Order: sequence, then structure tokens, then C-alpha cells
Amino acid sequence: MAANEAITRRFSAEFSIRPFLIREQARTLKHLRTWTTHPNAHVRRLVSEGTRPRLPWAERLPGLVRDPTPVLPLLDVLVDDVDLYVRRSVANHIGDIAKDHPAVAFAQCARWLRKPTPERCWVVRHAVRHPAKHGITEAIDLRKKAGGR
Repeated sequence: MAANEAITRRFSAEFSIRPFLIREQARTLKHLRTWTTHPNAHVRRLVSEGTRPRLPWAERLPGLVRDPTPVLPLLDVLVDDVDLYVRRSVANHIGDIAKDHPAVAFAQCARWLRKPTPERCWVVRHAVRHPAKHGITEAIDLRKKAGGR
């Protein structure tokens, strides 16, 4: 894990963190929780990007495809990150979750909009853009609540 933390400061380590998540999901998520407040944005982004269940070009995370709820507390911390780089990853992560568990993704977005900030609204609009394009009413409603069209 220390190597992944060091690597991700120089180039992305989201691919190398995935075997840890597959073999030791609970233990890895516990460690990643400590990185949600790391001073380096690349390390904070690794928390979200590395745990995306359907990260493009990467091995799927079957446990998180089946049940994405263990990562939601991590995303709750990162949704308010000062860095757009991190928030964009959070939005893409929610978009991944929406492919398999739209109700979970939409509920998460709705919770974030209970205390809306410009940053949270941007994350929600970005997260639900694909389901909204496909005419899914709940996604369209969330986009509107977040200030989108």
C-alpha cells in the first residue's frame, strides 16, 4: 500500500490497487479511508478511481459490482474535495455505479443535493449525464435539481 501511495504521486496507481481490493476488500477500504484526507490530490483521487467497479481498461471489481455500498462513505468525503480532479473521479465513479445499481447511485446523488454546493451540484450533473441522455426520469430530475438542463 505504501508503494501504491508513492507511485500514484508520479503516475496513476488505480490499476495496481485493484488486486488488493479483490483479495482483501474490507482491509483495503479501511486503509483507503485514511487517504481520503491525504494532502496530495493524486492520492485522494486514487481512493475514488481505484475503487471504481467498472474502471475502463481495468479488471472489474466483482465485489463492488455486486454491492457498491462499501465505497459510498469514501465518496461522501471526496465529493467535497477542493480539487476538480478528485471530484471528477467521484462523478465518474457514481456513473459506474449507475450502470449496475441506478437506485443506489441516484439515492447517493439525492443525499448530496440535500446540502447543495456548487461543487456537489457539478458532481451530480456529471454523474448522471449518461442515464439522463437515455431518458431515465430520475437522472433527468437530479440534473435539474443540480442546476442542469
